Amino acid sequence: MTPTPHIEAKGAGEIAQIVIMPGDPLRAKFIAENFLQNVVQFNTVRGMLGFTGKYEGSAVSVMGSGMGIPSMGIYAYELYKFYGVQSIIRVGTAGGIAPHVALRDIVIAQGASTDSAFINQYGLNGTFAPIADYGLLSSAVNAAQNAGKNVHVGNVLTSDVFYGDGDGSTMKNWQKMGILAVEMEAAGLYATAARLSKRALAILTISDLVFTHEQTTSKERQEGFMDMVKIALSVAHTP
Repeated sequence: MTPTPHIEAKGAGEIAQIVIMPGDPLRAKFIAENFLQNVVQFNTVRGMLGFTGKYEGSAVSVMGSGMGIPSMGIYAYELYKFYGVQSIIRVGTAGGIAPHVALRDIVIAQGASTDSAFINQYGLNGTFAPIADYGLLSSAVNAAQNAGKNVHVGNVLTSDVFYGDGDGSTMKNWQKMGILAVEMEAAGLYATAARLSKRALAILTISDLVFTHEQTTSKERQEGFMDMVKIALSVAHTP
């Protein structure tokens, strides 16, 4: 096959059917180097690094998604549509919104509300609710609980805005609706998966708290990232 505009792999066989996607391509490189065996790099286009290897005998790929729905939407679409990928698991950080969500907690996004216009492209006469694949969700929850991690499952907000021009009242309104945390990619991933009849999940670590402005240290972020990756890899290895 011909490489896509953003992925230079020449065939579906170069990419596993399940892909773990951190936002940062250097984190994708870190996962490949520290968790996978027999690693082969399949992408360097625009610096969005992608690798395929084996985890406990199972083929797994890992690739950066970039920041925001537009970037995630491009890579998820090309992976699903042209490379035979069946499942994508996003691993990333999020800002805690719900009062009971604490720093370093893990949030597994059952659903992803959004303030983005991304879903308008589908021409739906209503409001589409982007949700995770239940099989991936269930496996991730079991893996997190078995590892003794403090995990929350529910709705997150995928926002187009990182530096908001306001007084925070908008986030308070989302909090009233039971939103656990805010991030920038999950709704785009879930909508793309739904449109192409594929599977998707977002596993998030709380790196900061929106209303109190508390933040994790770099060491804590690294440890939380490792926990997320181990959960994602456990899901990828689930028969």
